[in-house]
Amino acid sequence: MTTAAASAAANSGTTAVRERFGFDEAALARWMSTHVEGYSGPMAVRQFKGGQSNPTYQLLTPGKTYVLRRKPPGQLARGAHAVDREARVLTALAGADFPVARVHAVCSDDSVIGSWFYVMDMVEGRIFWNATFPEVQHEERPRYFAAMNQTLARLHRIDPEAVGLGDYGRSGNYVERQISRWSRSYLTDADAGRDPGMDRLIEWLPTAIPDTDETRIVHGDFRCDNLIFHPREPRVIAVLDWELSTLGSPLGDFTYHAMMYRMPPEIVAGLGDVDPASLNIPTEADYVAQYCATTGRASIPDYAFYMAFNFFRMAAIFHGIKGRVIRGSAASPHSVTRVQNYPKLVQLAVDAAKECR
Repeated sequence: MTTAAASAAANSGTTAVRERFGFDEAALARWMSTHVEGYSGPMAVRQFKGGQSNPTYQLLTPGKTYVLRRKPPGQLARGAHAVDREARVLTALAGADFPVARVHAVCSDDSVIGSWFYVMDMVEGRIFWNATFPEVQHEERPRYFAAMNQTLARLHRIDPEAVGLGDYGRSGNYVERQISRWSRSYLTDADAGRDPGMDRLIEWLPTAIPDTDETRIVHGDFRCDNLIFHPREPRVIAVLDWELSTLGSPLGDFTYHAMMYRMPPEIVAGLGDVDPASLNIPTEADYVAQYCATTGRASIPDYAFYMAFNFFRMAAIFHGIKGRVIRGSAASPHSVTRVQNYPKLVQLAVDAAKECR
């Protein structure tokens, strides 16, 4: 089974509610009757296989299907799993006619199901787990890539103040703050050890930060498998997984998405081992030019820096996973595989850094 197929099998569809993730379904139904306009039971609850960070459930009723996202049960780090924050950005963007699911209500009363949650519409469509879009006809693929590109560009054209998100994150110095955060994470995890490539990146990245400092709403994890496409058309009808969204650098956000062109598919959905032309997929340069045209830029002069920055950030995350594996505290069964891919991410960051010099 390919990596993309394994990821799809592990994360798509629903299952019975897993042990430790159950709750009082009757209490939820009573809350829905009061807070969700048009709700009418009976209700059946299933758990999505994905949504591991914030458990996600399908709520089936005779007339409508909903999705519930909740904080996980148990003790949580302060500020983590902020489902109210997710609901806020979804509501604001829906008001700007951006493709997101409609949020019906947020519950901050732990007594209902044991943790905060929100309920939104279930959006029916297609999710592509493989960045080559193998399910799409050869001649249609450019239109699907254009839809992804234009959707992210559209997000970056939204004025945060105009949609009530002017205080959704700190303005300015986003890249500097991210480098500092992930450098600190790397340097303080002694169990995971040191890597010469990471050490060089930590020394070099702060000296090469571009002078531009735009602030826009950023998704933080914009990938093909976090998008729902129309069932038949090359059109994004909902962007999922806003847990990492904030105010930040649109160029950092776009280049995170464009990492797919260099990303080995065994890590996340990527095109790192394919020839785009043979699959009728836009080249990396053409994809960047498309984003620039939509956002009114002549080019992205510091593209290689942002690519190095994003691969460094992902490598730092995998370094943290390595530490948890060594300490025996890694929860995911995929953690060992991720650790094996950590050196590849470091090398991709180093290679991008060399393009800057």
